[in-house]
Amino acid sequence: MTTSSHPVDEVLPVPKLAALGIQHVLVMYAGAIAVPLIVGGALNLPKSDIAFLISADLFCCGLITIIQSLGIWKFGIRMPVMMGVTFAAVGPMVAMAGNPSLTILHIYGAVIVSGIFCMLVANYMCKLIRYFPPVVTGTVITVIGLSLMGVGVNWAAGGQPVIHSMVDGALVSMPNPDYGSPLNLTIAAIVLVSILLITKYMKGFIANISVLMGLIIGFVIALALGKVSFDGLGDSDWFALILPFHYGWPQFDLSSIISMCLVMIVSMIESTGMFIALGDIIEKDVDDKTLRRGLRVDGLGTLIGGIFNTFPYTSFSQNVGLVGITGIRSRYVCVAAGVILVAFGLFPKMAHVAASIPQFVLGGAGIVMFGIVAATGIKILGKVDFNGNRHNVFIVAISVGAGMIPTVAPTFFNQLPDFLSTILHSGILLATTTAVVLNLYFNGRGSDKEIAAFALAAAQSSEH
Repeated sequence: MTTSSHPVDEVLPVPKLAALGIQHVLVMYAGAIAVPLIVGGALNLPKSDIAFLISADLFCCGLITIIQSLGIWKFGIRMPVMMGVTFAAVGPMVAMAGNPSLTILHIYGAVIVSGIFCMLVANYMCKLIRYFPPVVTGTVITVIGLSLMGVGVNWAAGGQPVIHSMVDGALVSMPNPDYGSPLNLTIAAIVLVSILLITKYMKGFIANISVLMGLIIGFVIALALGKVSFDGLGDSDWFALILPFHYGWPQFDLSSIISMCLVMIVSMIESTGMFIALGDIIEKDVDDKTLRRGLRVDGLGTLIGGIFNTFPYTSFSQNVGLVGITGIRSRYVCVAAGVILVAFGLFPKMAHVAASIPQFVLGGAGIVMFGIVAATGIKILGKVDFNGNRHNVFIVAISVGAGMIPTVAPTFFNQLPDFLSTILHSGILLATTTAVVLNLYFNGRGSDKEIAAFALAAAQSSEH
């Protein structure tokens, strides 16, 4: 049965939709739960709250995927697209979590405003792209990956080297006695090696879920060694609705909002490349109208995320690759996957199990996932002309240096005014601002020909 002559609108039998939908869910699952785990850990939330963040994230992933693939009014690209939390937003959110004057409510306030901003500027994305050529986006995405690598490395060692806790109303800090233990490092290494072996020797679908398979292997080993705690699992509900503003009404911090809005511009540029690449794979033209509908969902999804206690959303590139591998072009497969994700989000016990994965298990997978983010940025930079335009070397060098300041020297800006704290402690914001300004200084605004070349480069770089 088809609703039009194009395979993208083909409605497959329900059993096949369910099977193919589960396949899409498995491909994105590890990436989907990673951000709640990172941000929840940075905020020092208890396991029950991290489990809630995972449930909220899965619920919103499903809801936004349905909107994007099915299409509602002027929203939705109406192609097989899976939506998930963007890693680009992790750096600013971790910086907010590290600011004692900000709370999770300030994160949600920044997410909500950035979602509205994204919807408003979606119509003007073609004009904004000229300020974000490959030398800028490649640099920013590389810095995102490098900044996140510290999270993965600390995970592999077993958490943070110093544990902070409240004792009799006072903040007490003490060394983490389990940090860097041989057992932690060994299991993290097993997870990493498992991912590499599965990637090299397995084919098709199994190769595409190598990160998830590596996590499962590490989890089973940790469980056998008695290193997995299911505390609180019995107290969690089998079924629970995800309600808006679970933690209270959002609060707003200007520097946090600016940081998140810049991240959304970078995310929309990535989405632009992803949509163009997907259109090529399924042999469907992606015109300006279609592109705007898709980008509006990045904004709407981020707004929904802030309301329903989660984070900014974008299209997932690994699922674009899966469409190319399977050859299944029906958008209703992703609609089915969205329904499955919504269902997953309504079962807290499942999220509680995910929140019970030891950090050293996550570490082996985190190093891979965050390394791939950095590698994607390097891949984009590979399309930059460094020989004919030596100024591009300076843009990348200085922007990466600026972006790494909060990572390598966390106290670098401590003596500056507090209101600058969130901005200056976000490596992504520093890298983005520096790269945009230096690119304007050295290269100007870019010609229409260069903008067209960028769109092609973004599409090619999304095919990974």
